[in-house]
Amino acid sequence: MHRIISTPASKFRQFRSRGKRVTAEEGEEEHAFQILWRYQILDPDSDIVAYWNRVFLVTSLLALFVDPLYFFLPTVGGPACLQADPALRIFVTILRTFADLFYVLHMIMKFRTAFVAPNSRIVGRGELVMDARQISMRYLKSDFVIDLAATIPLPQIVVWLVIPANRNSRTDHANNTLALFVLIQYVPRLFLIFHLNRRIQKTTGVIAKTPWIGAAYNLVLYLLASHVTGATWYLSSIGRQFNCWKRLCDQENRSHTLSCFSSYLDCNSLDLPERQYWLNITHVVTRCDAKTKINIKYKFGMFAEAFLNDVVSSSFKERYFYCFWWGLRNLSSYGQNLDTTTYLPETFFCIILCIAGLVLFSLLIGNMQTYLQSMTVRLEEWRIRKRDTEEWMRHRQLPPDLQERVRRFVQYKWLATRGVNEEAILKALPMDLRREIQHHLCLSLVRRVPFFSQMDDQLLDAICERLASSLSTEGTYIFREGDPVDEMLFIIRGQLESSTTNGGRSGFFNCITLRPGDFCGEELLTWALMPNSTLNLPSSTRTVKALSEVEAFALQAEDLKFVASQFKRLHSKKLQHAFRYYSHQWRTWASCFIQAAWRKYQKRKATRELSLKERLYYMGLPERDGSGDFDDEIEEHSGNVKKVQNLGATVLASKFAANTKKGNHKLQGSDPVPQLFKPDEPDFSSV
Repeated sequence: MHRIISTPASKFRQFRSRGKRVTAEEGEEEHAFQILWRYQILDPDSDIVAYWNRVFLVTSLLALFVDPLYFFLPTVGGPACLQADPALRIFVTILRTFADLFYVLHMIMKFRTAFVAPNSRIVGRGELVMDARQISMRYLKSDFVIDLAATIPLPQIVVWLVIPANRNSRTDHANNTLALFVLIQYVPRLFLIFHLNRRIQKTTGVIAKTPWIGAAYNLVLYLLASHVTGATWYLSSIGRQFNCWKRLCDQENRSHTLSCFSSYLDCNSLDLPERQYWLNITHVVTRCDAKTKINIKYKFGMFAEAFLNDVVSSSFKERYFYCFWWGLRNLSSYGQNLDTTTYLPETFFCIILCIAGLVLFSLLIGNMQTYLQSMTVRLEEWRIRKRDTEEWMRHRQLPPDLQERVRRFVQYKWLATRGVNEEAILKALPMDLRREIQHHLCLSLVRRVPFFSQMDDQLLDAICERLASSLSTEGTYIFREGDPVDEMLFIIRGQLESSTTNGGRSGFFNCITLRPGDFCGEELLTWALMPNSTLNLPSSTRTVKALSEVEAFALQAEDLKFVASQFKRLHSKKLQHAFRYYSHQWRTWASCFIQAAWRKYQKRKATRELSLKERLYYMGLPERDGSGDFDDEIEEHSGNVKKVQNLGATVLASKFAANTKKGNHKLQGSDPVPQLFKPDEPDFSSV
């Protein structure tokens, strides 16, 4: 979201009142927008300023590519004459004017961008200065001169105003003047690029958001240096050719054999009859031709290549790409293949080319290596860690099956996280942001667990905030029966095997399969809900083993205890019933108690029937008169016995209800103890 800082309240209220009057009229919306822009100040760290800085960085690089194109304007248009390419002049002027518009917009943005007061940077970020007058004064005293020098369209003024106004100007003078102004303005524009780089790094931390963009950015800078080098070499070649023509022309004038005027070296004089006569008798053309061997005194040196390959007389596309390749080749080879002469400017050019090539190529290789290595740094760390693990296992002589389990876990960990330490990243964030991220990552998955679906949003947020990712490979024992339980797992993917022998009791074995949506480690929740739980963790009543690769969320004992103490909703009867219903541990207990109760019932029933028959046998039965049978008499006696038993059961039930009522009165006014404890173990020995 864009951060826009408004002006003081008085101006804003004034704008609002005026804005209402303006927008009430038809056709005044544009005027109201102009008034709104007038009273807007931008935050230097806002998204819109950061976006503009990146856009302006790209356009500034393109502008740096445009300026050296002026060096390609002069060409050899005929024998011993220079001319300027008119089509290229129009094309370059359009590109340069379009690029200058971005420099103007950048200056406007600086007039509307707030700054941090230097005296407020003692603690934190500092205080933003939002006064437009102070912003303007600070900008005028700091960067305004450099930005203005980079924005003024000097090449356009020279090409279209200065040179045409001078009637005595020749092509060589025009080229020298234009090249001088281009080089002078190239310095502030280059300085503006480095200043913009530093500002983007200060605001966002990096120039490029991805390693590939960073590598491409450094490559573009190197190509820009090659482009400037090739354009400078081409213009120097033209100057070297013109210098040869002019020197021989002066020598012929001193010999008084014929008249050689400097104006003849301009292609505007091609149609003059005097120049045609001069070309027929002069030796300037033949002696200044790099292709012939007649010239033995004047050496072209490294510029001879431009004439041997007809670069100076070819089309713009051919000139440009050849010069670009020449600059790229010699920057990469540090100018080692150049054939130079003792001409002093040529020597200086080669020295600068060698030093610049060495520095730029080293920076290019170093920066691109840094950016490209950052893409594989995690993979390299994982490869080294995997190699160290293999060496450690061989050194400790681990058995093959154990080594294979370690390899599977390392591979599965890499596929799941790609070597990223998620916990360290989350811990570095503020609490509110970490809560939102955990809510986004965990909430949809946690709601798959039926036990969590019974909770409200506040309790779910508190639990999601403390959940940690847990990965287990096939064959891993998560809990062992009798070991302390330090975490509660909620399965997201995979299957677990949960089995118990009830403390190693002979003849007892229960095994179930836990699937996505189930949980294990229920003993920890019972321990956390105890009012006065001790520091000793509960013991596991089951052995839990991974049947496949398992992804789950783990809730540590300390976190679960904190949630239970802070949120009383976890003590509600609804959640306790849901917990018992979805807990396989409680289902196993319930099945055991039902089985024991059923066996006791069957045993009591058989005992009661046997005792009834024995009493009837010893009490003696009345004589039978033939009107009934023996079974009817037994039923009559058993009915009497049942009445006596029902009376006793009624008395016991009334006593139990009275005791329960007294207990409820005693517990009234205090928090009830959560009914999540395992009941007394049924007595299977009497069954």
